Amino acid sequence: MDARLNFYGSPVAAKFAKYINSAGKVVADSTLPAATQELVKIRASQINGCGFCTDMHTKDAAHAGETSVRLNLVAAWREAKVFTDAERAALELTEQGTRIADAAGGVTDEAWANAAKHYDEEQLAALVSLIALINTYNRMNVIIQQPAGDYQPGQFA
Repeated sequence: MDARLNFYGSPVAAKFAKYINSAGKVVADSTLPAATQELVKIRASQINGCGFCTDMHTKDAAHAGETSVRLNLVAAWREAKVFTDAERAALELTEQGTRIADAAGGVTDEAWANAAKHYDEEQLAALVSLIALINTYNRMNVIIQQPAGDYQPGQFA
């Protein structure tokens, strides 16, 4: 299976990727915990059906020391006892922020207030930015049908 478009071979796409990768670096360097960042990226990627990003972020998380139990339970986080209250709040905000089109009201005040209990203003800014960013990556990869399975941790470092 080949992608519909060689995203990195297109000058326009490569330039766009350069800018969004820079935005990703801002979030990665924030005080939002790295484990939370990976959980958010995995959950949004699962919801959006982005195999490439799901593959990448589960492998990156495992490489960083995340357990297989937690990785295997991201999709069922509500029923899992392995996530902190802060991670659960981030996952809820991720789901609501990813499913905006499915919910007439967007992100609920309750989900926002719950996240705000666990994260300071800078972390909330990073979390919102990360949710928007991973949704952007997901949409690009789903549109071009980027194949999944070959990613190696650190491949794009």
